[in-house]
Amino acid sequence: MRETAVRRSADVLTMLSSAPDGLATAEADARRARVGPNVLRERRARPWRVLGRQVRSPILILLFVTAVVSTFLGEAANAVIIGIILAASIGLGFVSEYRAERTADALHDRIRHTVIARRDGAPTEIDVTDLVPGDVIALCTGTVVPADMRLLEAHNLACDESIVTGESVPTTKATQPADHDAGIADLTSCVLMGTVVQSGSGTAVVVATGARTEFGRIAAGLATAQTQTGFQRGLGRFSMLLLEVALTLTTVIFVANVLLHRPILDALLFSLAIAVGITPQLLPAVVSTSLAAGTRALAKRRVLVKRLVCIEDLGDMDILVTDKTGTLTEGRISFTRALPADPATDPDELQLLGLLATEADYATTPHTIVGLNPLDAALWDAARPASARPETYRRVDLLAFDHERRRTTVLADTPAGERIVVTKGSPEEVMGACSHIPAGARAILDGEYADGARVVAVATKSAPQLQNLTIGDEDGLSLMGFLVFLDRPKPDARASLDELARLGITVKIATGDNAVVAQKVLADLGFVSGGTLTGSEIDALGDDALRRAASTATIFARVSPEQKARIIRLLRRSGRGVGFLGDGVNDALALHQADIGISVETATDVAKDAADVLLLDKDLGVLADGVIEGRRIFANTIKYVLMGTSSNFGNMFSASVASVVLPFLPMLPGQILLNNLLYDSGQLAIPSDRVDPEQLRAPSHWDIGFIRRFMLLFGPISSLFDFATFALMMFVFHAAEGEFQAGWFIESVATQTLIIFAIRTHRIPFVRSRPSAGLTITSLAVVAIGVWLPYSPVSGLLGFQPLPALFFLALVGMMVAYLVCVEAAKGWFFARPAQQPAPQPPIVARMRRYQRRVHRRSARFAAPSPAQTR
Repeated sequence: MRETAVRRSADVLTMLSSAPDGLATAEADARRARVGPNVLRERRARPWRVLGRQVRSPILILLFVTAVVSTFLGEAANAVIIGIILAASIGLGFVSEYRAERTADALHDRIRHTVIARRDGAPTEIDVTDLVPGDVIALCTGTVVPADMRLLEAHNLACDESIVTGESVPTTKATQPADHDAGIADLTSCVLMGTVVQSGSGTAVVVATGARTEFGRIAAGLATAQTQTGFQRGLGRFSMLLLEVALTLTTVIFVANVLLHRPILDALLFSLAIAVGITPQLLPAVVSTSLAAGTRALAKRRVLVKRLVCIEDLGDMDILVTDKTGTLTEGRISFTRALPADPATDPDELQLLGLLATEADYATTPHTIVGLNPLDAALWDAARPASARPETYRRVDLLAFDHERRRTTVLADTPAGERIVVTKGSPEEVMGACSHIPAGARAILDGEYADGARVVAVATKSAPQLQNLTIGDEDGLSLMGFLVFLDRPKPDARASLDELARLGITVKIATGDNAVVAQKVLADLGFVSGGTLTGSEIDALGDDALRRAASTATIFARVSPEQKARIIRLLRRSGRGVGFLGDGVNDALALHQADIGISVETATDVAKDAADVLLLDKDLGVLADGVIEGRRIFANTIKYVLMGTSSNFGNMFSASVASVVLPFLPMLPGQILLNNLLYDSGQLAIPSDRVDPEQLRAPSHWDIGFIRRFMLLFGPISSLFDFATFALMMFVFHAAEGEFQAGWFIESVATQTLIIFAIRTHRIPFVRSRPSAGLTITSLAVVAIGVWLPYSPVSGLLGFQPLPALFFLALVGMMVAYLVCVEAAKGWFFARPAQQPAPQPPIVARMRRYQRRVHRRSARFAAPSPAQTR
């Protein structure tokens, strides 16, 4: 990189066999074949990594070792049973998680990151991974630099290079060669891959791509572990709860059995089986299956999730802060008319001045609007009078738009040879730089605002001696008038707002537009506003006062990027789950601050990079579908957790007591593991289960206290019926060891499995809440398999003996009584205010660590999965 930084730009073009007009397509293809694509990593599900996660459990590893030891001690049958069960459990988890990763790969392949390159002499939108050395790229505010490049032109260009150099202050760029001894942070003639254009514009030629770039070397040598979402942190807390219970039970059981002089190996195997039995082994598989199914469903609704677990955070949202353009309005901006501030000004001249003050290259024909902001694109798309001929003007210099100045300024020569400065942008900012404003101008502007129009102001002045523009030259202007644009409210926007309200989501508008315009849009939609805060009012408030004001306000108008981020941060501090929907350069800070950052496929590079979720259509109705899907997945995950922990805890507690009281083990270790595998396998249908409407009306959160209370109530109920089964087998049927174990095995499988239908809903099962067909079929199939096993050809290997027919009559009676008890307990439990899930605790600000930033940024330079390239 330094070799090109110290050379003149013309010499670099010669060295790369390129030109200011870029490469021919055929030449670019040939170079890509030689040097490879511009990628830093591949998107590919790796089966060995997934398998490694399945066998990483210490308990499973210990069981495997114990099975090996059993083989050497002559317990081959027990070892085979444990081995088969472990293989089946690991296999089910592997298949589910691997399919989920393949789903994530497919979603990533649908997210494209593009750049404007000159190919065959014309600006062309291409994928960043297709860039090669010698390509000439256009840079503008918000561009994530797609490769290491040498600047050819620079207009007030500054880049945020903190991801590469660590410097927080933007670096000013210029075309002059850098010093020979310059460090990486001082290569002012170059722009580096992964950095962001903070302001200004320019063109540059690619000199290095992929892993040969400075950023590529950082990404390759850095461990990029992702920070956890709220859902993942909840899973971690739940796992700790299970670990505490499992350690307590297994220790007590092992010590008790040793004191009773049982064989140490049997005691160890039984204790480990209890530990595995109390753990919902397939929880990762159930979660992965749920997330994969949810992402596929959202993809059909044109919602792409960058990471599967972000779906849960989407469902957790209860405040949405969004811009109004494209969400409440159609997003199809059209230029309507030019309004002179003075009757002496010709509207056609005003429109021409507006065209000059854009970043379009009007010296070339035909004109292109690729890469322009929506307002400028609409202006160039509009019909214009024959006298408005911008190609007859010569642009001398340009100050590109940025979110602080909120205006674009050009220095241009007229056909008559006069040199002028033209400024176009926010009316308040432009008028603040004017020394002459016609008397009726403010009344004209207020009238357009009241009608809900989007307005930009145009001002000019003569500058015969000026050679280059600086920000200080944007003063002493004369206001020429206003360009008026129309963006109609969406016909279905009110329905989308109502749907979000039904989901318990408060919608707030953060816009750079005028407050009156935003209020007019909401009024046209019949939406009641809770009040408006402007940027200046926000700056005047301290954090506590702003947090209180922001909680009730609906509109934040004329806000800067820093103000948006501050609002998001303070709303989160109130304990709310905050989502932010934005698509511009000035939205990136807020996207990073939100619990769930949402952007659109057509957004700027830096906004897409910061977002967790991408909408292929900027539609609040689609977003509501995403929220519903996120909440459905969380509800189904919690179903599995509650069912698994309560029934598993009850059965393992029963086994613990029985192992001390009975002269033999109530279930062999292999039988316990098989019981757990059958039960868990039936739960793999939970992701497809229906969810009651009331479970979707508000976000749900991990509440370990709630899960513990649920387990300690419903677990003992399960144990009561286990003890009844023990008494039945011992005192009524006088069962031998094999019969006893077979009887409890069947009762345990039946109660654990059928209780699903009671615990899955707060309502009366089947009558007011119907489970999905898949869950019903798999649950009944598991019970049928459990009943069949003592009579199957493998019953002897498993240690089972057939049972008398009267046992099954007694079993039916106990099952009916059990379900009645559970329904009664469920009604009592959910009626108590103290047993309701606790509100979400205040959210700790999410820390965006350096590794996470590199991982997110490098994702745009990822090769598609093999399925996409075939």
